Amino acid sequence: MKEPPAGKLQTRSWGTGSSKSYLIPALEIPAFLVLLNGYDRKAYPNQMEDGKKVYSVNLSTFWNHVTHGPWVVDKDAFAMNQFNHPYGGTMYHGFARSAGLSYWESLAYDHMGSLLWEMGGETTKPSYNDQISTGFGGSFLGEVLFRLSNLVLESDDSGSLGFWRHLGATMLSPATGINRMAFGDRFKPVFPSNNPSLRWRLQLGENLHSDLNTRGVTTTSFKKEAALDFDMAYGLPGKSGYSYDRPFDYFDFEFRSLGNLDNPVDNIMIRGLLYGTDYGLGDSYQGIWGLYGGYDYISPYIFRISSTSVSLGTTFQWQISQAAALQGSLLGGVGYAAAGNVTQVGDRDYHLGVAPQGLLALRFILGERVMLDVTGRRYYITGMGGDDPGGREAIVRLNMGFTIRIYDRHALGIQYIASKRNAHYPDRPDSRQSVGTVAIVYNLLGHAGFGATK
Repeated sequence: MKEPPAGKLQTRSWGTGSSKSYLIPALEIPAFLVLLNGYDRKAYPNQMEDGKKVYSVNLSTFWNHVTHGPWVVDKDAFAMNQFNHPYGGTMYHGFARSAGLSYWESLAYDHMGSLLWEMGGETTKPSYNDQISTGFGGSFLGEVLFRLSNLVLESDDSGSLGFWRHLGATMLSPATGINRMAFGDRFKPVFPSNNPSLRWRLQLGENLHSDLNTRGVTTTSFKKEAALDFDMAYGLPGKSGYSYDRPFDYFDFEFRSLGNLDNPVDNIMIRGLLYGTDYGLGDSYQGIWGLYGGYDYISPYIFRISSTSVSLGTTFQWQISQAAALQGSLLGGVGYAAAGNVTQVGDRDYHLGVAPQGLLALRFILGERVMLDVTGRRYYITGMGGDDPGGREAIVRLNMGFTIRIYDRHALGIQYIASKRNAHYPDRPDSRQSVGTVAIVYNLLGHAGFGATK
């Protein structure tokens, strides 16, 4: 076999499974949890729940949780349960994936790490909502970050990988960077992307106008607020020779941040093909279909929604003519979701439950000049699986954008994002809330432009 050029990271071991290790991540994950508990003891020494210091654990803590339980729905804050726990799961996932394990093997390590923390990381009762958000949500988010981290390294064409590229890859997937540094050549090979069709876009903009409605009272704000968006589609259908043999050989990733210290993360949304295949209808229509995994975190000012889900669906491209293409996704499935008002009511400021949900995303591309995209999401959070069985929430999220390319990879656009919530609880008045925001945005397009697969 011909050796790659000097300085290039090798990919050969991923095809054979050589140098993989089940033992190393099985030791790294407990070590990480011990360090995390030690940090929490120092940072939050007086945090109490049920009359106990939350992080003052000992050996009997683990045994008591194993033998007595019980498993409950915990009372942690929304951001802790729906963002911090899934992000913690990305560390378990990164340790396992970077040690050469497959996605499904790493998923088992994600759940092992979550279980160890639930049993021995805190004195509070083990929580099954954390097991779901950390084990599954952490694996979905972790796989995307693992792929992006490797893509940063793989995309170097100069044959010389610099410090900043390695730093960026490590920031995306810290556990992957740790293993590369700690074990040298053994875990140095880059995970091969197999050259997917990529579409990415970076947006910088300013929210110019917002309408907030709570219980029929509308408030209009013209307060300007900076916004940064990044979205990427990885493995778009239609590229000759590309296959979908591995989980997340197709995924869509969206991130939006606001210049608001009280609400810096507006959304993180992921959907990836777990198991499926491609199909075609003639020469002009190409698609994939199968089982998707999803993780959504949405926080539009006055209420919040987060869901870890599995769905059946399809992603497609229809080449209408030489100048026009329609891309889209249609998904329907079920998740375990949390939603609620930003203002706390009772012990917790959100409601947990099993949530049927759906997504429709369409993107119309006209040549290399104009793009119109519309994405709608709907969630219905039931009382099943939570500790508030009488509660119900229906939430809709709509994102619309119009973009026109000005020069090369530079484009300007206008964006409208609307979110609506209807909530019913037997022990409090119904809640109806909505927020709509208009923004002007600058777009830096990826090398594929608007992303129509040729």
